[in-house]
Amino acid sequence: MQTSFSPAQLADPAMASSERVIRKCVHCGFCTATCPTYTLLGDELDSPRGRIYLMKEMLEKEQQPTAEVVKHIDRCLSCLSCMTTCPSGVNYMHLVDHARAYIHEHYRRPLPDRLFRALLAAVLPYPGRFRAALRLARIARPLASIAGRWSALRPLAAMLELAPRAIPAAVPPRDRIATAPSRGRVVLMQGCADPVLTPQTRAATIRLLGRIGFDVSFAAGEGCCGALVHHLGHEATALAAARRNVDRWAAIADEQGIAAIIVTASGCGTTIKDYGFMLRNDPAYAEKAARVSALARDVSEFLDIVGMGAAIADVAATADVSGVTVAYHAACSLQHGQKVTAAPQRLLKAAGFTVRQPADAHLCCGSAGTYNILQPVIAGQLGDRKAASLAALRPDVIAAGNVGCAVQIGRRMETPVVHVVELLDWATGGPRPF
Repeated sequence: MQTSFSPAQLADPAMASSERVIRKCVHCGFCTATCPTYTLLGDELDSPRGRIYLMKEMLEKEQQPTAEVVKHIDRCLSCLSCMTTCPSGVNYMHLVDHARAYIHEHYRRPLPDRLFRALLAAVLPYPGRFRAALRLARIARPLASIAGRWSALRPLAAMLELAPRAIPAAVPPRDRIATAPSRGRVVLMQGCADPVLTPQTRAATIRLLGRIGFDVSFAAGEGCCGALVHHLGHEATALAAARRNVDRWAAIADEQGIAAIIVTASGCGTTIKDYGFMLRNDPAYAEKAARVSALARDVSEFLDIVGMGAAIADVAATADVSGVTVAYHAACSLQHGQKVTAAPQRLLKAAGFTVRQPADAHLCCGSAGTYNILQPVIAGQLGDRKAASLAALRPDVIAAGNVGCAVQIGRRMETPVVHVVELLDWATGGPRPF
């Protein structure tokens, strides 16, 4: 795609990066076939190609974003399916992240939208605040149907409906769990949503890693990865979160030596693996951030790399899982963002499960961080479609690699939804997770 950014504009590293991304687009339209919003809405401006045109016009001319442009950018899930499809290597993720930061800086949203986005940014990345908010949401749940009658309050209604009816008890992190001869040490990311909504995932991960010989550590002072605020366009806050975590993880890597930083929420993993890009222009952090990104591994990716699938028969197993059918839901941030596709299914099959995947595995379930709160109508349609395709497989359990997907799908189905690592833990001696 031809561009006409000025030399002054290209002196800005963010603009220069976006210009390079835009120039790679050849208008082929392959991305439209795999874009969830385009397949649902049929509007070219709700496709990656259409959004690239909008973002190019906005950035190149340094325009004040209009409500129409913001609407179509907001509708993007950042599922990154377009990046898997694109034959030209267009890094849509970096472009849309820049556009969101530009919109946050130059566009004044309606007051209810501003307040609600500020609330999400102030609550969700902090486990203590998040847990307190969920307790309040349980009390206020009856108001969801009333709030849903007004478009400005639909995000509030969606948030109330998403809140679980029961909040798991907090489980403090533990250190040095290895129960077999040590093969090395890993740092397990604690996260913000996982320890509140699914603490059993962390517990299963610790047991499983210990069982195959890895010491598990936690980095004191670590916080949210920054993904939630990053996708809201709060660039400064996201970069501050990245710097904090880079400091903590780089220090523990230098002091103790670690094999990997293990992440159990794939949305976080995609962002952490991008820290090197996010902090590329910061002389104090560029090298450290690149090191941290190189160490980051999704838990299924790491288990596959260290050969757990091939060696799973050597791990003492107490559960016969051969009759259990698993429907594997591929989280977008894992398959498109991190390009981890075969490892989770390979591990589950090696453990003895029968594994099936829906035909629309490449399409988003509609969770996408805060998307199912901020865009509840579209997210609801995508969630219903994904639930139907998974139900058609008639599984005993659904496995996912991201907490957001588990919540989005689980509230629509009777079939239990658990993390991949919980099933692997069960197959090798842990408790049954459903």
